[in-house]
Amino acid sequence: MTRRPARGLAALALTFAAALALAACSPAATAEGDGGTATPPLAEVTPLTDPLAWEGPSTAVAASAPIVPVTDGAQTLPVTVTDAQGTPVTVTDTSRILTLDIYGSLSRIVFELGLGDSVVARDISTAFPEAEHLPVVTENGHDLNAEAILDAAPTVILTDTSLGPWDTILQMRDAGIPVVVVDSHRSLDSVGSLIQQVGDALGVPQRAAALAARSTAAVEDKIAEIAAVAPADPAEKLRMMFLYVRGQSGVYYLFGEESGADSLIEALGGIDVAGEIGWTGMRPITDEALVDADPDLVLVMTKGLESVGGVDGLVEHLPALAQTDAGRHRRIVDMADTTVLSFGPASADVLDALAVAVYAPEATE
Repeated sequence: MTRRPARGLAALALTFAAALALAACSPAATAEGDGGTATPPLAEVTPLTDPLAWEGPSTAVAASAPIVPVTDGAQTLPVTVTDAQGTPVTVTDTSRILTLDIYGSLSRIVFELGLGDSVVARDISTAFPEAEHLPVVTENGHDLNAEAILDAAPTVILTDTSLGPWDTILQMRDAGIPVVVVDSHRSLDSVGSLIQQVGDALGVPQRAAALAARSTAAVEDKIAEIAAVAPADPAEKLRMMFLYVRGQSGVYYLFGEESGADSLIEALGGIDVAGEIGWTGMRPITDEALVDADPDLVLVMTKGLESVGGVDGLVEHLPALAQTDAGRHRRIVDMADTTVLSFGPASADVLDALAVAVYAPEATE
């Protein structure tokens, strides 16, 4: 279906700890892979002539790209790093690595650094095929299981504060396990620095630099590819916002500037309307803010959309959404919870799938 819509009315960064607190509110916030059939590549689809003329929802499913490890560069241990919390940590043994974060990005980085054979367990969000055989050390969604972690006998743990309880991490330190905390503030701009933090902690800084360069270049190339199909005229660009929803517990948050979602929207060639209304970080959405922002398109997590009963349920739970172009014309794009804000080595694939869902939605049906 197509239509020509009428144009409507015109600091805390997101941390994974905050995302965890929200995710824990609902049993719907369990980890999953992308699931379903991967969205076809942007290069193989025909973009809409007028993206504003499309009506209806779409789902983005990122392709499950195989691990291509970087192996050039010898590992040097021991290594001492100062982590994101300012704590000096000495790593002497990486024979048993455990990485813990809400999106599974750290595990992916370790595998891409050629150290996947040393990973001994995983969080529930680490769902790529090469790691699926590993035992899970999280329960009830994203809660750390101290007994399971100790059973895995890691010689080093990398985390970013997005999984809790934090006392479990402190317990691991008390047990003598080196714990390196990397930066929890993520966006497309931080992909390279996150990779470097992981590589430095594991004694493979040269590999990390190569992987960071490769991943950053892939993101930049994808942004350029998207720009070629996105409207160049600011008046024709899609006005987008990212909503975090959990229907069972009545959680409805708008992700604004410095949340990571803003960099995603900009990379997709859209206008971040949360930024236009001065929304910083992540806060509960209000009817006034939603109507004032008047998005053409809303991005959500798949499990969140399911938790409210789909697009119709989202409009029912957020009646103000019906007063926006996005709500009137059901322009809701969803993507897997563990993928859409992962900001790791596979970021270019995430952008590609989202771009198809936005600019060639017929290809996702």
